[in-house]
Amino acid sequence: MTPTPRKKIVVAHSTREGAPQHEVETNLALARWLAQILGLKFGGSYDAQQHAGRDLYLLPTQTLVGAAQARALGVKGPEDLWGGYVDHDFICTKAISHGLFNPQANAPEGWSALFGERVRKVVLDGMSVFSRQDALLAAAHLLERGPIRTKPVHACAGRGQEVIHSLDEFEAVLARPEAGQLLEEGLVLEQDLREVMTHSVGQSFIGDHVFSYCGEQYLTQDGHGEDVYGGSDLLVVPGYYENLLELDLPDAVRLAIEQAQVFDNAADEAYPGFYASRRNYDIAQGLDSKGQRCSGVLEQSWRMGGASSAEVAALQSFINHPGLRAIRVSSVETYVDQALPADAIEVYRGPAENSDFLLKYVTVKSYDG
Repeated sequence: MTPTPRKKIVVAHSTREGAPQHEVETNLALARWLAQILGLKFGGSYDAQQHAGRDLYLLPTQTLVGAAQARALGVKGPEDLWGGYVDHDFICTKAISHGLFNPQANAPEGWSALFGERVRKVVLDGMSVFSRQDALLAAAHLLERGPIRTKPVHACAGRGQEVIHSLDEFEAVLARPEAGQLLEEGLVLEQDLREVMTHSVGQSFIGDHVFSYCGEQYLTQDGHGEDVYGGSDLLVVPGYYENLLELDLPDAVRLAIEQAQVFDNAADEAYPGFYASRRNYDIAQGLDSKGQRCSGVLEQSWRMGGASSAEVAALQSFINHPGLRAIRVSSVETYVDQALPADAIEVYRGPAENSDFLLKYVTVKSYDG
């Protein structure tokens, strides 16, 4: 648990230059909302001159990378932000979810073989590749067991992923002009599942408050008909994972929580410079090519995410009702212009990066367990 951010100024920080309007405004809305809940001053968007020397509580849109960036923002540890910090960029991407094809395979500086060893039993069958030769070898090996999914490590909301059924198909992917850049950043090759349910499991540490949650994600179609993140339904408790596991939960959900814990602990062990006050994990459960049920962590999110608005709503409920045992909250993203449902809290309404319109809102319901 981190100290209460008393007297800190809550500041939004869109770390991507030229970030889309919906990302910037969502970040601002959450920072304003969180400041109100905590009884702190809201400082708007981060400005190096305006906020120089001030005691800030930062809400960055991306995981902070490298000591220089953290130092420039005045972030010394998890008590200074709702998000996370890593020493190298690849650590906060999908790349760390899988090991390399062999010890001689290309890998970025700072790569930890230990992490892959620790998470092998809690992730799906897959590999991370950083060169054409390694990619071909890994794909040939994985395709022997069924179709694979290619996942650019920096892509969000399921964008840019493809299902590959043969080595010829994969070679065609590698022949594209953008393939070189893709491999330089990293590409995940992972077994493809059918009938997939994606669970969200996580914890947040905000001042004296800690809460843990589990839930399900679902997809929607953006303005171009592409399947993208559409929202999360979360069950949130004040406290830690052991408090969450005290609830009456299905076995599949318990498995997802346990797998997320292994992944989370591995990050602390394998990457000692890492810290985060928001720790969210996506766990996929579905059927492999032989019809066998599989479960594994897909990736981590140590930053603002689609479910962050639901987390803020849950925190407000726990602060307003100190004896509350649990709460159900949902974040929704829809690309259809519509009126808000009754009692919903609007987070953003306006243009999106890949569509003309995007609506984000939150709903809160009582826990009836």
